[in-house]
Amino acid sequence: MTIEVREATSGEFAEAGRVTADAYREFVRDGDDDWRDYLTHIADVEGRADRTTILVAVENGRVLGSATLELFDRVEPEDDPTLHPDEAHVRMVGVDPGARRRGIARALFDRCFELAREHGKTFLTLHTTERMATAQQMYEAMGFRRLDDRVFPDGFVLLTYRIEL
Repeated sequence: MTIEVREATSGEFAEAGRVTADAYREFVRDGDDDWRDYLTHIADVEGRADRTTILVAVENGRVLGSATLELFDRVEPEDDPTLHPDEAHVRMVGVDPGARRRGIARALFDRCFELAREHGKTFLTLHTTERMATAQQMYEAMGFRRLDDRVFPDGFVLLTYRIEL
């Protein structure tokens, strides 16, 4: 089967959200209510589709992965710094746990790179957490480089990555 990566249709939003939340579920620890809340947030694809680009990886009609690409607007414009005019930012990349190690995440990123270039962006950024060690390895293998971390008042740390397009 061939995996197609494209913009999600509104009929795929719920499934894309479910797949993405399932991909992040392994990072939730007992008593970690913030992460449980985040699963609900990332599952709400419809709630961000009006201001971001939602990509899906589909095989035989089944959504296997998704990514949210911020080209002009942020998912949470009130909480995140404004995008630099040359910047695209990728968020919430998730692959169905049963479909991993097939190049799906890489295919989603390749489409993000293409779209960012098509919109005149010269670099792409992303954030991840220390818990996501496999993702960090993938980003570094793709050529992303680390920037300064984003540290929140409660001590939560987001690792910041950037790649030139």
